[in-house]
Amino acid sequence: MFGPADYTLRPLEAHDETILWEMLYLALTPASGAAPPREVMQQPHFSRYVAGWGREGDRGFLAQEKAGGLVLGAVWLRPSLGEGKSASPAEIPFVVRQGHRQRGIGASLLTQMMRANPSLLAVSLRVGPDSPAVRLFERFGFDIASQSDQAVVMHRAI
Repeated sequence: MFGPADYTLRPLEAHDETILWEMLYLALTPASGAAPPREVMQQPHFSRYVAGWGREGDRGFLAQEKAGGLVLGAVWLRPSLGEGKSASPAEIPFVVRQGHRQRGIGASLLTQMMRANPSLLAVSLRVGPDSPAVRLFERFGFDIASQSDQAVVMHRAI
């Protein structure tokens, strides 16, 4: 059984940009179906989540296996993606590697993100409304404010 004793959480650092590119690719790969070409990440609407990581205000966390060092998942936030603008909720890239989901890793990552950012009241997730990520954010007090086939905006009251 795989559990919290098998992985560690740590804050993302400037030198983690390469890891975030891999996490972004995993986030863009559907659970069923073919993986997209890696070049898709260079499109501006995707690369903005990672390019130049380590700027002021960039923050997030990653989960990594204790044995072997495999990165299992990550959650991150960039001020330029909407934080602090009342009209646009913060976009939060959030991914747990296939084969490691449903093991508490996502909940651990989100717990760390919320502890580090307690005033985070609105988020935008680029997932469908039936995504397990939506249910996880609901467990943390977020409610769906609006949704489309490709994105969900969630708010919470503190």
